[in-house]
Amino acid sequence: MVLENKHISLPEAFCKRMERLLNGEFEDFNSALSELSPVSVRMNPLKKMTQFESAEIDDKVEWCSDGFYLKQRPIFTLDPCFHGGAYYVQEASSMFLGYVLRQITDQQPLRVLDLCASPGGKTTLTASVLPEGSLLIANEVIQSRAAILKENVIRWGYDNIVVSNNDPADFRPLNGAFDIVIVDAPCSGEGMFRKERKALEEWSEQNLALCAARQKRILADVWDSLKPDGFLIYSTCTYNPEENELITEWLLNNYDCKSVSVEHPYKTITPTADNGYRFYPHKTRGEGFFITVVQKGEGKVTIEKKSKKTPKIAMPKELAAMINPTVETDTYFKGNMCGILPAAHTDFLKELEKHLKITYKGCEMAEIFGNKYKLLHPLALYVHLNKSACNVLPLQLSDALKYLRKEEITANNAKGDWILLTFNDIALGWAKNIGNRLNNYFPKEWRIRMS
Repeated sequence: MVLENKHISLPEAFCKRMERLLNGEFEDFNSALSELSPVSVRMNPLKKMTQFESAEIDDKVEWCSDGFYLKQRPIFTLDPCFHGGAYYVQEASSMFLGYVLRQITDQQPLRVLDLCASPGGKTTLTASVLPEGSLLIANEVIQSRAAILKENVIRWGYDNIVVSNNDPADFRPLNGAFDIVIVDAPCSGEGMFRKERKALEEWSEQNLALCAARQKRILADVWDSLKPDGFLIYSTCTYNPEENELITEWLLNNYDCKSVSVEHPYKTITPTADNGYRFYPHKTRGEGFFITVVQKGEGKVTIEKKSKKTPKIAMPKELAAMINPTVETDTYFKGNMCGILPAAHTDFLKELEKHLKITYKGCEMAEIFGNKYKLLHPLALYVHLNKSACNVLPLQLSDALKYLRKEEITANNAKGDWILLTFNDIALGWAKNIGNRLNNYFPKEWRIRMS
């Protein structure tokens, strides 16, 4: 038996549980699932963008100052500003993570682990709200998903994000390394039923039990890496209590920690036991979501938080001029590749690299070959790129899309050797001037394939 609506057929066992859980609101909930999912985006606060005009924006996301609902879903793939990292397409309910982070942090630099980070929505949100001087480790265990995470991190353009490709158990030796650990756990995905057909097709009560067991294993594996008095933020996009409230209860019963209340004015958010917070599509303008915070008890830290000073490595003057001089960075080399890292975390990252598979860190700037260099794509998208030291060529939409398809572009009186191509003042990438045309250096694997 299933209940039918315009878009999806819901399993009977799911419906019966939701009827009990919602206490008379099931019909409203079921009706909401027949509606189209809201379209929401979150702006990059360090990349000023004017593309979304008031005619396209419907409303603001209440709990996220950079979040907006759009009146309809545009073709994001054909928007150059999307490729330039000016905004991220993110489900509105999950943006509440930023509100939570602002409440539990002060102005002190933090070291944060986003354990299950792909595709990067919560990573880029976290990076945008952390105190200045913080470091964020964005991890994903599945290699293909870690590649997507890396791509979105590069687009966002922050140098304080490190991408790793590790199992949660690999973090066990990093005792007390992180002030905050975020676990947006793999789950049964009930909250995404109207948005992702695959979540509905894979649903079963057996899968719910497997998800709950996996969530406990993940939390157990990462617990030691959270410092004493640190915060663990746990979230899912599902409604099943066994993956939400009962996981919180399991944490409180098995570990030295306490639940933390998140004060907020939003009446559409449903509070649960042990300071959990639920988002339902018939109450909030977003998909299903659950989030809770626990604070670890006291104990010892074995990884020192403060980094030692290390000698700075010089880079070519032309490259150094492209970085905003107010930003404190250290240079690193990997073969011919030259990159930069936040200076305060250099030695801490060396310690992490003893235990983790790091796939990206800071900002990769250029490949250096003697007196010549090849500029790399991440530098073009870097939020602290000094554009005044670059040869900038603004593009119209048609040429911007040609560039993003990795097609040939005419020189258009471009001056200089390396050219920074922009659209609406958002950097898209590099091209090399060879006289009558520009060599397109947009990453081949990122190119647009849509007409």
